[in-house]
Amino acid sequence: MSPLAPPSTVPQPATTPPERIRNFCIIAHIDHGKSTLADRMLQETGVVEQRLMRDQYLDRMDIERERGITIKSQAVRMPWSAPEALAPRNGEDASAQPTPSRLSTYVLNMIDTPGHVDFTYEVSRSLAACEGAVLLVDAAQGIEAQTLANLYLAMENDLTIIPVLNKIDLPSAQPEKYAEELAGLIGCDPADVLRVSGKTGVGVPELLDEIVVQIPAPVGEADAPARAMIFDSVYDTYRGVVTYVRVVDGSLSPRERISMMSTKATHELLEIGVISPDPVPSEGLGVGEVGYLITGVKDVRQSKVGDTVTGASRPAGTALGGYKEPRPMVFSGLYPIDGSDYPILRDALDKLKLNDAALVYEPETSAALGFGFRVGFLGMLHLEIVRERLEREFDLELISTLPNVEYDVVLEDGTHVDVTNPSEFPTGKVSSITEPVVRATILAPSEFIGAIMELCQARRGTLRGMDYLSPERVEMRYTLPLAEIVFDFFDALKSRTRGYASLDYEPDGDQEADLVKVDILLQGDTVDAFSAIVHRDKAYAYGVQMATKLKELIPRQQFEVPVQAAIGSRVIARETIRAIRKDVLAKCYGGDISRKRKLLEKQKEGKKRMKMVGSVEVPQEAFIAALSQDGAGAAEKGRR
Repeated sequence: MSPLAPPSTVPQPATTPPERIRNFCIIAHIDHGKSTLADRMLQETGVVEQRLMRDQYLDRMDIERERGITIKSQAVRMPWSAPEALAPRNGEDASAQPTPSRLSTYVLNMIDTPGHVDFTYEVSRSLAACEGAVLLVDAAQGIEAQTLANLYLAMENDLTIIPVLNKIDLPSAQPEKYAEELAGLIGCDPADVLRVSGKTGVGVPELLDEIVVQIPAPVGEADAPARAMIFDSVYDTYRGVVTYVRVVDGSLSPRERISMMSTKATHELLEIGVISPDPVPSEGLGVGEVGYLITGVKDVRQSKVGDTVTGASRPAGTALGGYKEPRPMVFSGLYPIDGSDYPILRDALDKLKLNDAALVYEPETSAALGFGFRVGFLGMLHLEIVRERLEREFDLELISTLPNVEYDVVLEDGTHVDVTNPSEFPTGKVSSITEPVVRATILAPSEFIGAIMELCQARRGTLRGMDYLSPERVEMRYTLPLAEIVFDFFDALKSRTRGYASLDYEPDGDQEADLVKVDILLQGDTVDAFSAIVHRDKAYAYGVQMATKLKELIPRQQFEVPVQAAIGSRVIARETIRAIRKDVLAKCYGGDISRKRKLLEKQKEGKKRMKMVGSVEVPQEAFIAALSQDGAGAAEKGRR
């Protein structure tokens, strides 16, 4: 929802009765048609005029539209007229139901969620604001790993699940086959699985009717002190922080003073309204309603996702449960190419954290790259998207260092050291090192079992179990070290399975591993920026790779420069950067050989003296190419 969109001039009524409200979200694997189905719902309910309609209407960011993926959850309020006979009976006698000819208008609050594993935190926050979920599955592809992950999330939140098969208009669609698969997973009859086409709109009105029938109305105490959960927020340059809330108890009204229960900060409500799909001011929000609040506050730290909003004059006694804090999976350094942009990067991260609650960062300095931030991400796509958003939205040029994970190093004296960067690795004697592991679920056609096993074993994986969902599809469960999968595991999995495999993973504790720190030395001096923590079996390969790469990147000096990779004091790989030699024999055109020998010996002595006092100059471009993901990716492609 873009806060810059002009608000409607027609105010909405004060509140809607809870029994007329249905809160639901759409969950699915990436590219199964969530945003397209949301487009058809917007058209069917009439909240977007036909002339203003466009594909992926709720995807407001340029990156989302270019990549065709949803990154941010988007909430929208839609009216829908359903026959009263279809409505839940709430204990009434079925014979006393009114005739189907009478229509009642319901308010549907829909949240369109991301489908990629890296944005699961967005999905979990959306689920907490709903009573039901539409589980969408592509009728041509079937159930994928993220479909299962999102289904389990919804079940944990005790949501009503409506199974739906999308893309039934495709020639390759197999609705009967996948309806049985889906029914077996949820425990319903295959005939109960709805069939729709987000592209043509077939089955969408019936789905909206089923949402009214199956999803329960929100429950809350209308007379209790106000309690509303903040599930998202954005920063608007002109209006300050715009907070999105789901009201659980009581009600909120314009010009009322509100209080944030975690920070105790109080503000005046300048504007309150609903999202339909642009901001529409209203006269208040009641039990079960989803909307936005504007207080004019510019400090982004005063609006925390998961906080409870209550009335300042009549505050609630207990806060709502909030959300489980996301745990960063991948750490990478972000540095501005121009050092003077550091304050701009700091403000940009503050504002982006308001829009992306899963972002974690702290200041960091590097001898090679200057001042920057150590940033924690939920995965590689999350890293890529955050970097691109910082560059686009705040006009920054950034370097991101190679991603790594957090290690727990125990020294012989029992001291624990948390290491998120190789430069933090302690110098004392190490007793043990533990690394984070994940529980990975891979879904793929059964013909690729051998290729997947080979890949997972090469990445130090342990098979936990394997189940056949159908004769052609298999679910494989592995325990894998996080460090082995954050960089290029997904790409390797896709290439080995011709793009048919899908992957989902979640944290599964820590395990002890035989890890070592590989240092890179230039002229005998350690360059911290190039160090890495790797498994002992892969240390030699990393050392050779970095030494070869730096030999190509560092310009030749006036003297010979050794590039070494070492574990402690033991050198495991070496390359030599040849010296630039002046042709001192150019003026000798014949004559005695001793004259030439004398000149060469003199040059040799000069080179030796220069080597003793000279230091190697490493240009910024070499650091960027060797440390950044782009440089690493280019080197990887070069080797292939």
